[in-house]
Amino acid sequence: MAKQQQSPSTRQQAAERADQVRSAVEEAFQSASSQLTKERAQEIADELSSAADRVREALDQLRPPTGDDVRRMVDRLSELERRVAALEIPGRAKPPVKKTAARKPAAKKRAAKKPAAKKTTAKKPAARKAAKKPAARRTAS
Repeated sequence: MAKQQQSPSTRQQAAERADQVRSAVEEAFQSASSQLTKERAQEIADELSSAADRVREALDQLRPPTGDDVRRMVDRLSELERRVAALEIPGRAKPPVKKTAARKPAAKKRAAKKPAAKKTTAKKPAARKAAKKPAARRTAS
């Protein structure tokens, strides 16, 4: 069996096809890697942005107060002083401070006798009427 010999034009076409396939594969890899590179670059940018925000917040907490901050605190303090003064009425007696000394239990006391209540001798109205009526006469039958 004899091998068929390829003509030079056929060899050129095969080489061109191989070159086309190679270039297509290279382009696919480049586009995939560039897409991955873009995504990774976006992730890195997001991470840097969040880190910068955290640094900014930390610096805001460490910075000394501004003039506006001090004025607001002074105003708030003045308001609180007025409220406390309103609660502290002059002349009002302060409650006594209770001592918390230990006490002995009190001894049992005998029940004190209550003085007897005075009895009033007022007569009832019905008793008065009976006293005023003459005695009924007895009849002999």
